[in-house]
Amino acid sequence: MQLGAQLYTIREHTKTLESFSESLKKIADIGYQIVQVSGTCDYEGAWLEEQLKQNGLSCVVTHSKLSRMEEDLNALIDDHKRFHCQRIGLGSASLNTIEEVNLFIEKFKPITKVMSENSIQFMYHNHGMEFSRVGDEQAVVLDLLCNAFTPAELGVTLDTFWVQYAGGDPVVWLEKLNGRTPCIHLKDMEFVGNKQRTASVGSGNMNFDRILQATVDNHVEYGLVEQDDCYEEDPFVCLKKSYDYLSAKGFK
Repeated sequence: MQLGAQLYTIREHTKTLESFSESLKKIADIGYQIVQVSGTCDYEGAWLEEQLKQNGLSCVVTHSKLSRMEEDLNALIDDHKRFHCQRIGLGSASLNTIEEVNLFIEKFKPITKVMSENSIQFMYHNHGMEFSRVGDEQAVVLDLLCNAFTPAELGVTLDTFWVQYAGGDPVVWLEKLNGRTPCIHLKDMEFVGNKQRTASVGSGNMNFDRILQATVDNHVEYGLVEQDDCYEEDPFVCLKKSYDYLSAKGFK
């Protein structure tokens, strides 16, 4: 598994093309060679291609706007091919009822079909709601999604924090989704002020020795470090803390 930085962590530093460019250099200086582009300002595919090349970076997955998937899909695919990214992800969706799940499946069937025909994999990113149970059969939402799409049509950017937050076991889900998780999110959980919150990897309470072994056992290609909230700490410092911890474990 190769380490990468989920740029959503530094979203406040990518609001303009200038700051986005500066931030990519900072990410590369930490030691990351892989990124997920998410939460940034708008950009042209050619611009991102050049910026990644200048900094020795590769983008392995994005979070892209639903509106572009619905209205501008071919151009979105062309952009990703321009900067050599084979995965287009969705950051979140409202899937609280069986009706919402069925509507999502109906909406995304044609979208994922076009993507897969163009050698692009659609990647779904979970939060906590995907582990709720819906419908008469009380099925887990994430199970329903995976049953509706082939792995080529729908991969899962499994977020280890949100799995545990929802009461699941990240290792069990990595095993269950083997073949669907080329990319995952690595973030830790700490308990502060009687609340769970995100933390740099290695500084919280999640069992990362076990999780990291599961990434190897289940053929995860990219572990993307993310911290949704750094709580007034410099997010680049947070990404470096995670990188230092994970590289000491043998991952780069």
